[in-house]
Amino acid sequence: MRPEDLIHFCPPGRLIIGCGTRSTLPPLVQRLGHRCGVFVTDAFFTRHTPWVQQYLDAAAALGIRTVVFDGGLPDPTTTLCDAATAALREQLAGTAPDHVIALGGGSNIDLAKALCLTLTEGRPVREFVGDIGGCRPLSLIALPTTSGTGSEATPGAILLDPGNATKVAVMDNALRPQVALIDPELSFTCPPRVTADAGIDAFTHAIESLLTIDSAAYDRTGHVDPGYSGRSSLTMMFAREAIRLCIAYLERAYRDGCDTTARIGMAYASVYAALSYGSAGLNAVHGIAYAVAGRTHCSHGSSNAVMLPYVLDALRDVRRVELLEVARLFGLPGDDAAALAALPQAVRGLVGRLGIPTDLRGFGIETSELDALVADALAVTRLAKAFPVVDVAGCYRAIVHDAFDGRLAADDRLELVAFN
Repeated sequence: MRPEDLIHFCPPGRLIIGCGTRSTLPPLVQRLGHRCGVFVTDAFFTRHTPWVQQYLDAAAALGIRTVVFDGGLPDPTTTLCDAATAALREQLAGTAPDHVIALGGGSNIDLAKALCLTLTEGRPVREFVGDIGGCRPLSLIALPTTSGTGSEATPGAILLDPGNATKVAVMDNALRPQVALIDPELSFTCPPRVTADAGIDAFTHAIESLLTIDSAAYDRTGHVDPGYSGRSSLTMMFAREAIRLCIAYLERAYRDGCDTTARIGMAYASVYAALSYGSAGLNAVHGIAYAVAGRTHCSHGSSNAVMLPYVLDALRDVRRVELLEVARLFGLPGDDAAALAALPQAVRGLVGRLGIPTDLRGFGIETSELDALVADALAVTRLAKAFPVVDVAGCYRAIVHDAFDGRLAADDRLELVAFN
């Protein structure tokens, strides 16, 4: 307990975790009173897995009509959402759906969240960016197939606006799923690259939300129902367990996709991280990573991974106690100062072992782009305001330059020892 906390915690309406639990979904949908739904996924799942058809058959036997949209794509755009809205409304032929089911990674779940708004009236999704305007979205049921994004427990949908190549957020607590069903078996077929990108994303969510601004200091801009509201004892509890699980199982799942214990461990890590950051929020890692991805079009997980060690390095004095906790979870030896200094290096080593570049040069970023990269990152004001340092702009600049050079504070100490 922290007496100063101002907790505003919004988990999914129902959280179901367990191998094989997807088979319980049709009768649960019936129990919830739903009768007509939209199933949002992509072509891989309709063509190469039995999961979609298994659900459709079981739901139909219970009198539940379901229309399928399998046009989901990575980094869904506002254009895709509007096209899907028109196609689905035509298929529904005037019948009003009462729920949306999402199967897939964060991209499919984000698209489904947006469709929960647009399907009701056929309005363009851009009308809901920033404020959904009192619209009552359809109920969402999310079945993640990766262990990382945490979209099944968060209030926002991130879409790419092709008009200006930037990402926009459709956000409201009403978009949190009515049911988040985490069946680890759905992640067993994830290839190593997806496993690594999703897993490091979960790890970043957990650490970043553990270190973010306190709930008592978070700027809620007068909102009585904020989607994010800073870290609290409750969110930090979930973050710590997610970090522990990622340290134990992320590399194992990446190196051996048949390691079911590791797969299950990462499924838990992902949802615990989501329960943490889904209320606490994030800050500099994601803020800068969005700018990196905008310039390089690298994956979300990779852009987070490359920035994470350098952000941790910048917070070693501000969040000393929490970072020392993480260092000990890594099993780093030595006194507190040595373990604290070694943590960013340990995280950078993990990133490298996952096959992800450990500096911005590895993503093709040029020296001439660094100032613009900093400006783009600072423009994500919601995340910049949550970074718990006094000089956010100066700190962002230092982080970006360190990430470009691949330099951590402990590297300097090692060079000094070697020189002496």
